[in-house]
Amino acid sequence: MQTAELIAIYLPMHTATRLAAKLIPSLCAQTREAHLCCYGLYAPMNEDYLRSLGVSTILGGEFEAGLEHLAARLAKGDSAEGKVQEEPRISLERLSFEVPDRAGLPGIDKYAHLIIPGDGFRIVGSTEASRGCKHLCRHCPIVPVYNGVFRVVNREIVIEDIRRQVAAGAQHISFGDPDFFNGIRHAMELVEVFRREFPSVTYDATIKIEHLKKHEEHLPRLKETGCLFVISAVESVDDAVLDALEKGHSRSDFLHVVRSFRTLGMTLHPTFVPFTPWTTVESYLDLLDVIHAEGLVENVAPIQLGIRLLIPEGSRMLELDDVRNTIDAFDPESLVYPWKNSDPRLDALSETVQEIAADADRQKDSRPATFERIWKAAHAAAGIAAPGLQMANSAIGAVPFLSEPWYCCAEPTRDQLISIGGAKPQPAVANAAADGFV
Repeated sequence: MQTAELIAIYLPMHTATRLAAKLIPSLCAQTREAHLCCYGLYAPMNEDYLRSLGVSTILGGEFEAGLEHLAARLAKGDSAEGKVQEEPRISLERLSFEVPDRAGLPGIDKYAHLIIPGDGFRIVGSTEASRGCKHLCRHCPIVPVYNGVFRVVNREIVIEDIRRQVAAGAQHISFGDPDFFNGIRHAMELVEVFRREFPSVTYDATIKIEHLKKHEEHLPRLKETGCLFVISAVESVDDAVLDALEKGHSRSDFLHVVRSFRTLGMTLHPTFVPFTPWTTVESYLDLLDVIHAEGLVENVAPIQLGIRLLIPEGSRMLELDDVRNTIDAFDPESLVYPWKNSDPRLDALSETVQEIAADADRQKDSRPATFERIWKAAHAAAGIAAPGLQMANSAIGAVPFLSEPWYCCAEPTRDQLISIGGAKPQPAVANAAADGFV
């Protein structure tokens, strides 16, 4: 390490950036001659802070060409120390992608796996058929970098990547696209090839509610080609909040999709950001009511019910007057604009829900049992008796899910910043939530 000429750190998520910020000072101390580069979605969003830590090059968007150029010029003896960065900070260049080289990584069985209640687990691989996103959801961390641009990965590259992972033991593939239906033709042609070549392998994808409704006619074919479940960032069932986030769907759209999935016998995993500056105790109880009434208790990871809105540097949330009037000064260590709800019961409730979810995970409690604890805690916060719950509408124990789902629009909980390379747990901040691993 001490003789390294270039150290490049990938920052695809908020959690990774927080962890890197703890690591970079020690890297600088150990490798004084090395050129430090941070690349990935969160690198340009946190440029000023990263440069203050000693990072020389920041690369975002389609970063591969810039990273290659940097390595090549350093190899030629251009240390670039103290010089202006030559590579574009954010590139949206159309690249000719290559099949990912996963040599040297831990075995595929060391990563998250798919849990199928009553049928054990499956080894999971991951790939992406596109990058960036066409949409401009106000809270999304992709928007400040891609600004409505998305790039397709060549189908042959995607299939070869999957082929190699299946050969290594993958039984399920998770498509990591921000939205699998951004390029609907590309997606549907891809799953047809997928089914022909990998008939025993299942997959999952992330798709907006807006797209699930607009392209509803394609849902049966997703199921037929092996789609085990779809993840969708619903965020809220409050239309006012959805409008503020510019999500592109309404409460009724979400309920329409839920019922369409139920009719088709498909599994929807909705994700949420329940705690926002606009959340009230009543709206939180309404969210729980909807999840229960629609039989989604098994479909929602408990940590989802404790997530708070992330407001990082560059967020479009800062365009809103009521957000600017709510937030505190930017905190470079936690990489967020901290905020508090006008009703302190909501801030306390979010912490309580996170604690319940973390405890339930440690105890391996069922989702219905955990939901009931959250249900009671929420009603206690509202100062009213919690009605009894009937879980008859939930397909208890039948919903497949990933052992380590991740969510990109929030900070890690206090239990999520536990040792990676000896890092100690970090204290929770006001926006604690789940951008990392659950």
